[in-house]
Amino acid sequence: MAQMWKCSGLRWSPEGPVLLWEGGRRSGLTWGKRVAFAVPQGGVRTCVGARGNACPVRAVVSGRSTGARCEECARLDRAHSVAADTIADDPRPYRVYLAWFGPGMVKVGITAVERGSARLLEQGAVCFTWLGAGPLMAARRTEELLRAALQVPDRIPYAEKRAVRAVLPETEDERAQEVRELHARAVVLDGWPESLVREPCRPVDHVGVFGLGHGPAAVGDVVELVPGGAVSGELVAAAGPDLHLAVAGRGVVVLDTRLLAGWELVPVPASPLTAGPLPAAGAGFGLPVREFRRREQDGLF
Repeated sequence: MAQMWKCSGLRWSPEGPVLLWEGGRRSGLTWGKRVAFAVPQGGVRTCVGARGNACPVRAVVSGRSTGARCEECARLDRAHSVAADTIADDPRPYRVYLAWFGPGMVKVGITAVERGSARLLEQGAVCFTWLGAGPLMAARRTEELLRAALQVPDRIPYAEKRAVRAVLPETEDERAQEVRELHARAVVLDGWPESLVREPCRPVDHVGVFGLGHGPAAVGDVVELVPGGAVSGELVAAAGPDLHLAVAGRGVVVLDTRLLAGWELVPVPASPLTAGPLPAAGAGFGLPVREFRRREQDGLF
């Protein structure tokens, strides 16, 4: 029987994106590497649990869920999340940032100073700048102030981020324009907490880190994994949790690695997992894909 693998998610290291697997395995991903795996016939996706604990009932979850958690485990996970606004006594310093994902797509957010830019890489931010740093609650108040005053959200759906990557401006200066403009408006606002130190605008561009702009644009994204489905493609780019795979006969398809969690996967030879026998599903592409729709004028869906 072929060895089964269970994915724990995609992380960004100083060397680039890395797939994590249960048991501590790590698969470094580099441009041009073949990514190939299959879901066995009869496979079932089960809840990944919460806060490092297994789901007590091993609940079956939807193939389209990016959280891969049942309702109860999702509630427990949110309750202990900084983003849930339920933790007020975290002593670590936090940073407030502006993140740009494409034309007209800017958000404000916070991240622990010790994490550096990891949070921005995980979100797929094409360009970002820091706004200030200070205690958690000061960072939260600043985030809310800027969200209301600048009319920018604190969340942008991944589907919108993916579709706009095909129409990114060509130069770093163009990509940083909206961030610079909003930073200039933000730092002169009244109401900043005294304990939050403002930072100058220094845009950081991730197009090169993500491998974007050097090949054909993605034509669609994987909707879900299904039993008996398989994928095999060459990694041409990665942004946030998304892998951009060049698939023979299909073009570039985006795979959200969060869809892998909860499934037992069978590796295909020459994949970043391990060598092994070819699964019965084959080495082609057998997953449902949603095509991106774009207007001719602005390139957006």
